[in-house]
Amino acid sequence: MASDLPPTLIARAAAVRLLICDVDGVLTDGRIYFSDEGVESKAFFATDGVGLKLLQRADIEIAWITGSRAPAVEHRARVLGVKHVIMGVFDKLTPLRELCAQFNITPAACACIGDDLPDLPLLTACGLAITVPHAPDALKEAAHYVTQKPGGGGAVREVCDLILAAQNKAPDATLLRSA
Repeated sequence: MASDLPPTLIARAAAVRLLICDVDGVLTDGRIYFSDEGVESKAFFATDGVGLKLLQRADIEIAWITGSRAPAVEHRARVLGVKHVIMGVFDKLTPLRELCAQFNITPAACACIGDDLPDLPLLTACGLAITVPHAPDALKEAAHYVTQKPGGGGAVREVCDLILAAQNKAPDATLLRSA
């Protein structure tokens, strides 16, 4: 995958130490389901979860920063072992700064994947800005990479594979053995 991408993109991906994901429209397809009782549910793409586990095994931190407050987000994060989940926020730059301080990194060592205007400040702050095909033009213009796969349909796995390939940590079963 990495060999057919621009060298500047590969260099940005090689520097990533933290991947920040939005949830709705990135880890999900953006649809929100409500039962007749008003209970919210979301559908997550399984291979995105495998990609996130591969990044964790390669010592790359994962954070989810989302405006959502849905319990399903916390549950999915817990299942995947994602420890850094910031929910119910519209200003996503403050959590970025806090995460960078916690991990002693700069935003240049961060990748961010988002799909809508609240994610734009993060994309412009991070070293590797990524969006999905259905994103508004403003995000596509700010992004270093637009995934081929849709949000909630493998976009996050595509990003994980890109980062791993750029860091010569090609995904394979050995990264999952300790899972």
